[in-house]
Amino acid sequence: MSMIVPGSQIHHADASKKTPGVLETFRNSIRLAAEKSPLTPGPRGSKNQSPPTPVRAPHSPVLSGVTSPLRSVAALFQTKEDDDDQPQKSKAVMRSRTEVPSMARLDSLLKKGASIRRSLRFSSKKDKRQDAFLAVQEEAVAKEESEEEEEEEEEACEEMEETYTLPELPPVPLSVMQISKLIEMEVLEEAHLHLLALRAEFQQERLGLEDSPIELAKKEKDLSLLYADLRLKLASIVRTSVSLPARNKGLLVHVARIIQEEDKRAQEPGGLQGSWMDAWTEAVDQGARDKVEGVHLEPTNHSNASWLAVHLGLLGKALLEDLEKVKCELRWSYPPSFQVFATYVRAYHTAVKRHLGTLEGRAVELKDLYALLDWIVHRYRSRTMMASPALEPEMSLADVDMRPDGDLLLTLRDKFCRTVQEDLRATLDRLVELENEEMWSTGKHPDKDDDGLLSSIFHIDICTKVRGNVVNAGRVDAELEGDVIASCLAELKDFPKRFHGEFWRRCLSLPLWSEYQVVYINGFQALQCHMEECYAGSNPNGVAAMGEEVTWLLQALQDGLQQRFKKDVKPYLRRMMTRKWLTNDDDFDALHDRAELLARHCEALRPPHRQEVASTVHLHMLKEYVGQLMKNNYSCNNHKHGKAAGKMRAQCRRIADVFRRMGSQDNWLDPVGEHLSDIVGLKNQGDIKDHLQPLLNQYPDFSSRHLTAVLAFRGVLRGREHQRIMCRFNQLRKNAIATTTGDQARNPNDGSRSLFGNMEAAVRADCLSDVSVFCFTFVFPGE
Repeated sequence: MSMIVPGSQIHHADASKKTPGVLETFRNSIRLAAEKSPLTPGPRGSKNQSPPTPVRAPHSPVLSGVTSPLRSVAALFQTKEDDDDQPQKSKAVMRSRTEVPSMARLDSLLKKGASIRRSLRFSSKKDKRQDAFLAVQEEAVAKEESEEEEEEEEEACEEMEETYTLPELPPVPLSVMQISKLIEMEVLEEAHLHLLALRAEFQQERLGLEDSPIELAKKEKDLSLLYADLRLKLASIVRTSVSLPARNKGLLVHVARIIQEEDKRAQEPGGLQGSWMDAWTEAVDQGARDKVEGVHLEPTNHSNASWLAVHLGLLGKALLEDLEKVKCELRWSYPPSFQVFATYVRAYHTAVKRHLGTLEGRAVELKDLYALLDWIVHRYRSRTMMASPALEPEMSLADVDMRPDGDLLLTLRDKFCRTVQEDLRATLDRLVELENEEMWSTGKHPDKDDDGLLSSIFHIDICTKVRGNVVNAGRVDAELEGDVIASCLAELKDFPKRFHGEFWRRCLSLPLWSEYQVVYINGFQALQCHMEECYAGSNPNGVAAMGEEVTWLLQALQDGLQQRFKKDVKPYLRRMMTRKWLTNDDDFDALHDRAELLARHCEALRPPHRQEVASTVHLHMLKEYVGQLMKNNYSCNNHKHGKAAGKMRAQCRRIADVFRRMGSQDNWLDPVGEHLSDIVGLKNQGDIKDHLQPLLNQYPDFSSRHLTAVLAFRGVLRGREHQRIMCRFNQLRKNAIATTTGDQARNPNDGSRSLFGNMEAAVRADCLSDVSVFCFTFVFPGE
């Protein structure tokens, strides 16, 4: 202090001259350097005009949030005469209570001031005194700033007033380069005041035509460049204000006042085209886009399967954090007319919709599309994000439409359904390949379930896959669930024919082909039942269309099973009713074994297909067995008809027993063996005509040609007894037809219960002619 006081006394006498001289020298040195710089557009005014000394205007209580380095330097070089005016000026440098200055900002400004002082290179005699004075001054300034900061923190959350009073403009503005430097250093209040002063000077010169048109054009260009720099600086501050709220909170006060002032002066010459408020809104939008696009996202060649779910989680967290900062901190730096919170909510919502469009292009897998849809429909507007209690009541008052983009949502729904269908098709194709790898190519016997039915889990895999897709879609909403059900049913509709083609191509020659057919009859029947039970209520048309294709496949598999059996038993049936048959049971035993094998297969078949297969094969078996009797391959001469009748009766009973166990419900077929055995085994030929009535009653499609063939097998080829039997039969048929009328008439060719209708009967020509003549004279004796 002993060093500072003498220095102060020495300079006190010339305070009125020295202090202004130092400031004037400092500003003249800056201006001189600017004029010599190749970037300077040239001096203002005439060539003989000396650079004026800028006069500092009093500070506005609302625009003095950040201390200018130039102002700090000027304050440090004030003398005691300037200190006499300190009470009057202290009111001008009071800061707005809406701004809380940062100590880091203060340290930065003091360091800049020290750097500027060192750059002035004062004489070495004054260095020590001046440094000591500056140290004391800096300590006082820091103490004052600390006290003001404590006071402002108490009222930091008070809302800014809508209107304000613009401070007095400096009579002489700084140079273009100096104003540009202030803008660059973010000394916005002072830069704007000097810019307004420069603009006022231009307007006066424009009206008074004091300068040449060229000079006025140059000044107008300078103003445009400065305003462009200022707008860019404001936009830069606004864009980063959410990411750096502590740094930009005070600057935003000046940003808001500059925007208000410039929009008031929009019609005056010298400014920029376009609304400053619109520019602010655009900067908010750009900041929101930058923040949303800056959320971590895995690259395209990512290896993380949950990349989209992770990104959406981070995005939701970033949105909530940023909007909480806007609500708690940034909105207090603006007047109410800015509607800061609503503007930021709208900006982030727009940025999110745009970003979701980008994510939609990258989401190709089903899990990613589901994560995106679930986030949009449920999580985005949930209490953990945009409807968070931490954002209330401002969010409710913001009046922003938070609904998702309808076109994007429709695109995602369609893409999700298409992907579900494609994924299900790939799954179905893969299941067919697994069946080939695990069963068809290895000849593995199919397993049985707890009910003893042959089964495979392929239909369970299909039902599980469809169920998973439907459940996930239902978690999004009911509309998507219905669309996914329709997509799955459409894909399942095409699957039966594809499966049938692959099965026929790969399994037709396999020994276990019949067992595999039983397996897939059971599987597709279970699949059809599951689809009807679960989805017929929501999509009856789709279930019906799929059911038609499955029914076609089931019938094709049943036909294949039956044709395979018919093919296997055909050579053994051909040897029935022959001489070898009468003396050897090998062929019938082989035939019976095939029937027993089919019976075991049918026992492992689900109803009603078990009954359908058993009844169909039962009819075929008896029809072919009896049909051999009609071919006249053998005639029981020499009293062998008794043995033949006994064998026929026994074999027919064994056949009936097999198919009864198999599940056949065609019991009407069983008596045929008894009736034919009775006719063949009777000792007295004359008794045959008395056994025709039961046969004709049971089987009305039994014709005279069939009876002739049976008589030929019995050995009754011709003669009076033959004619009497045939006449009796024809009379019975005539009476049976006469007793039935209208709708109750029996059609001998009715296929619903027809055993003999399509059965061929080989008859000798001479026998047939005798029968025809005899019957004609017997029935019509007068002719």
